[in-house]
Amino acid sequence: MNKTSSKVFLVFKWLVLLLVLTAVYLPLIMIVVYSFSASKSVGGPFGDFTFALYQNLFSNTKLLSALKNTLIIGLSSAALATILGTTAAIGIHYMKKKAKSAADTASQITVVNAEIVTAMGFFLLMIFLRDTMRIPVQFNLFWLILTHTVITTPYVILTVTPRLQQLNPNILEASMDLGAGPMRSLFTVMLPQLAGAMVSGFALAFTLSLDDFVVTNINSIGADLETISTYVYSGIKRKMPTDIRALSTIIFLVVLVALIVYNVIKNKKAKELAKKA
Repeated sequence: MNKTSSKVFLVFKWLVLLLVLTAVYLPLIMIVVYSFSASKSVGGPFGDFTFALYQNLFSNTKLLSALKNTLIIGLSSAALATILGTTAAIGIHYMKKKAKSAADTASQITVVNAEIVTAMGFFLLMIFLRDTMRIPVQFNLFWLILTHTVITTPYVILTVTPRLQQLNPNILEASMDLGAGPMRSLFTVMLPQLAGAMVSGFALAFTLSLDDFVVTNINSIGADLETISTYVYSGIKRKMPTDIRALSTIIFLVVLVALIVYNVIKNKKAKELAKKA
């Protein structure tokens, strides 16, 4: 490859990169910018600079209630999914080859399955339990936590499994040889080494729960319950509420700060380990 073609290829790579970054971040930047605008629509005339949307946000009881429900469902289901997913990943990791392959495949059905099918499955399960089995259950906050836990647990398994494969199997065996029982070895030897993957799994599960709409909408029928996703959807059918721009900006900034802090801590620990090595 001569110098001219090499330069053209380099320019082409940068153009593709800029296009991808623009496509990903331009909508986010527009939401942040227009959260300080008096404009009634994103993309229209900016108008006056104002904090009115943030003031309205904290006086909008319906939106704040949807935010509270979203955080309760997201944090609860993410915590349960992290516990169940990590436990399942460890169990699958130590299975025999055939059983491990079958269990690994079964655990990922929810990931590859269409979300509408999963949502309808939970809906029909509720109808069966309530109307056929006469079990006093109903569509409520606890049911949504259960459904979100089920759909996010496989993602935690996917996150924790690669880290398990990197661990030295002799460390756990050495711990038990020195007198520690299986449970003590699990909590003092294995889980500390899986902490990073567990945090990543929790963050992924929380994010998936946060913006889930299909499962939430279908499995909250008849319940006086809204999350951010259902609130936005119902608002779009009428007219997009401007307050959601302020809320979206706050969520984006919180996630961005959390991601930066996590990476700073992660890099700091990596440097410390490199120095010790």
